[in-house]
Amino acid sequence: MQNIIEVNNISKQYRLGTVGTGSLHHDINRWFHKIRGKEDPYLKIGEANDRRTKGDSDYVWALKDISFTVEPGEVLGIIGRNGAGKSTLLKILSRITAPTTGSIALRGRVASLLEVGTGMHPELTGRENIYLNGSILGMRKKEIDRKLDAIVDFSGVERYLDTPVKRYSSGMHVRLGFAVAAHLEPDILIVDEVLAVGDAEFQKKCLGKMKDISNEQGRTVLFVSHNMASVKALCKSCLVLINGMVGFTGSTEESVSKYLTGNSNEKGILPKTYLVYENEYIIITEIRIKTAEAILGLAFEDDDVIQIYVDVFIKQISEKLHMTFVLTNDAGEHLFAFTHASNNIKLKNGRNKLICTLPGGFLNVGSYFLSVYIIKDARYTVLVEKDILNFTIQPKQRKIGEWMGREPGFIKPIFDWCIE
Repeated sequence: MQNIIEVNNISKQYRLGTVGTGSLHHDINRWFHKIRGKEDPYLKIGEANDRRTKGDSDYVWALKDISFTVEPGEVLGIIGRNGAGKSTLLKILSRITAPTTGSIALRGRVASLLEVGTGMHPELTGRENIYLNGSILGMRKKEIDRKLDAIVDFSGVERYLDTPVKRYSSGMHVRLGFAVAAHLEPDILIVDEVLAVGDAEFQKKCLGKMKDISNEQGRTVLFVSHNMASVKALCKSCLVLINGMVGFTGSTEESVSKYLTGNSNEKGILPKTYLVYENEYIIITEIRIKTAEAILGLAFEDDDVIQIYVDVFIKQISEKLHMTFVLTNDAGEHLFAFTHASNNIKLKNGRNKLICTLPGGFLNVGSYFLSVYIIKDARYTVLVEKDILNFTIQPKQRKIGEWMGREPGFIKPIFDWCIE
């Protein structure tokens, strides 16, 4: 079976701070190399697309040597952190922009929904925009006429159909735009993070529609989302992008695990580059997770008492700073947040050693990821490090006759019971 999408070593280079090359000298140099049949000299320079670091070059590779194939009917998830190159890749696949190097083969009609309001004219009504957007996506008027009722019904904006879309909320924009794109019956449907704008009911409806497009109609879907639960529900395989390069390709379970553990190491200890973090307020010298017996590790049994140890140095205004932790499961869902401030513990100027204890039997079996936030004045976030630690809760060896499975839910608190 011939692949419906073939991406061969595509790269995309941008020059920071300017439009075009930014200088006549560079333009002439590029032209001179081109007429001599030589490679563009500026393709050999530039740095990886890591937005967290300050580079020395004005050139940056938003994408670098990306290659993959997609079969007809496949649902491919594309995941990665902000700035990893996901949207750039989708814009290239949608032919909005061209790659600097490499080639792409798309075999079929493409419909894309990359941002809120794509293809919508604010002064036109919802009805007029259905025809406009449908025409842009390649639908004929007769085809739109035939599908109009289904599009309106799916979007759920019938009451506002003859109202200019400039009066629509962002969620209504997405509803109308997705409804048109989904009923185009494209061979390839490309959907970016825009579904996050919609409400839970509409997201569920969209996921169901994309499953129908793939499973029943045999069409291909490329899906970008930071919601790992949606990715797991829809995609069978994923492409993980890291700083503009392919970090991993494989099954959805493996890919999500690789993505979520990107900042973590395998011993529950911060990587060396994170052992000292400093800004104008604090210096974090150490964060570890261990048992109450001080045993460090990646995996803990479900009745272990777990302690999170933080060594932090406060430079100033300690009474206005506090640390908040957020625990996330392997589907990317936030379970709960906790902070020392809830126990009326205040950070003091200088060195602080904080220990938070999670009781044994509290967390259910599964994988968990810990993020840390430093909050100032209970309003401003001055530090965010997501998925900085990861650990796994595994079932303890049970006696014969005891329950061996995993209970539903993410926590399993032990309450006090009595019989009267």
